[in-house]
Amino acid sequence: MEKARRELGALRGALEHAEGDDFPEDDYRECDEHLAAATGWIGQEEARLRAKVLQAGGLEPGRVRRSSGRGR
Repeated sequence: MEKARRELGALRGALEHAEGDDFPEDDYRECDEHLAAATGWIGQEEARLRAKVLQAGGLEPGRVRRSSGRGR
């Protein structure tokens, strides 16, 4: 989703310059807002599912730490 927002921003920049006053500013702003909302939802869903997986494995989500990967 972040990449889609970056691509939309690049497209917006190019078209805004080329089209001038004919550029549909409101449409692009609305599209970016939808992408931002979807990105937020994905983050929330990721956290919810991560907690669910940890709980199913008998772990408490707040007590799990990532290892440093240094052979411990």
